[in-house]
Amino acid sequence: MFKCTQGLLLTLALTTISSPALAAKCAERAQIVERLQSKFSEQLTVGGLQRAKSAMSVMEIWASKETGTYTVLLTDPNGTSCIVAAGTDFFEAVRKVAKNDTAS
Repeated sequence: MFKCTQGLLLTLALTTISSPALAAKCAERAQIVERLQSKFSEQLTVGGLQRAKSAMSVMEIWASKETGTYTVLLTDPNGTSCIVAAGTDFFEAVRKVAKNDTAS
């Protein structure tokens, strides 16, 4: 129950963030990507598939080390992308390696 509540609160917080990148929430993916690259110097950082009852979407996080901005983008099967969150002060998590970890 606690994890579900945490996830819901995080989702609500992310979707209410205001940013210049949110000015045009949905458009063709190519238009949004061009704007993220040209105006915010963002590059695709990570992504994955998000399953829903009706269809699958592609979730992408675009970010810029130069400007510190990031944008979370959802793209439907028809190629329409929507900005669901955006913000500043982007950082990458540093993986902690255990002493016995032999992963390369």
